[in-house]
Parts: sequence; C-alpha cells; structure tokens
Amino acid sequence: QVKLLESGGGSAQAGGSLRLSCVVSGFTSSSSICTAWFRQVPGKEREGVATIYPFNGRTYYSDSVGGRFSISQDNAKAPAYLQMDNLKPEDTATYYCATGHHAGGAYDGVWTCLPDQRKYDYWGQGTQVTVSS
Repeated sequence: QVKLLESGGGSAQAGGSLRLSCVVSGFTSSSSICTAWFRQVPGKEREGVATIYPFNGRTYYSDSVGGRFSISQDNAKAPAYLQMDNLKPEDTATYYCATGHHAGGAYDGVWTCLPDQRKYDYWGQGTQVTVSS
C-alpha cells in the first residue's frame, strides 16, 4: 500500500522560509512516476504549484510560486521536498504531496509532470502553512 506523509508545515512571517518534506513508502514500481505539490485554501480549487520527474529532474512551477519555491527529489522512492522562500501571506494553504504513474504530458512542447490533480493516484494527508504579514 502506497503511503505519503508530509511534514514541515507551520507558521512563518512574510519573507521567511519553510521546507516541506514528503516521505513515500509502499511503491512496488517506480516507472514513469511523477511527484507533485498541491495546495488548497478552503472554498477554492486545489492548485498544483510544483512537479518533478525524478528520473531526469525536470520540474514545473506555477506562476504564483516560480522563482520562490523549489521542488527536489533524488529518485522516485526518495523523500520529496518543497523549499519555500520569500513567503507571502497568499501562500497560506494546506499543502499536499502527490504521486502518480500517468501524470506526464506535453507542456509548452516539452514532456513534463503536469499539475493536474486528476492525474495523481496517491496523496498525503496535507500539512498547513500559515504566512503572516
């Protein structure tokens, strides 16, 4: 049984940093696996903020976090991280780690792990991030 466990959430001041971790266990196959971080605010749709294809390190970032957040993962079964710098109050949300075997596709002409929550099979329970001004 695949399980994902996030940690590292908490409170920060605007301009500060937090690092989220996602430990993955139970994989029997790591082929074509994508890893992603999503976030959700109550009453709004879940937003894909960063993805990574651990086999070649290709990443995607949403416009809202590009240049401030960094996703990393050494291989498909290793922990995944989301380094969040220069935090803003609008980054306040519950953050979820997710993985999937069929989440890749074309994005701007390049094969990428897509930020589409429908394509991800396994999810963590979420970790809260609160940024105050």
